[in-house]
Amino acid sequence: MPIKNLVLMLVACAGLAACGDTLGEQAAGGAAIGAGTAVITGNGALKGAAIGAAGNVAYCQLNPGRCN
Repeated sequence: MPIKNLVLMLVACAGLAACGDTLGEQAAGGAAIGAGTAVITGNGALKGAAIGAAGNVAYCQLNPGRCN
């Protein structure tokens, strides 16, 4: 994976810290960020949405105090 794509994904992951109040909001926010990042980096939007949703939900569930 080119370093440019890796850096873009890491920057997008930092934006995932904006969690929603419910599990659905967390998944939707992560999916939107993941899909957008995937399109920018030339990858599949569906795969990016799935990874983003899973990543955001996992982060928010493990760090509830940081998601306000």
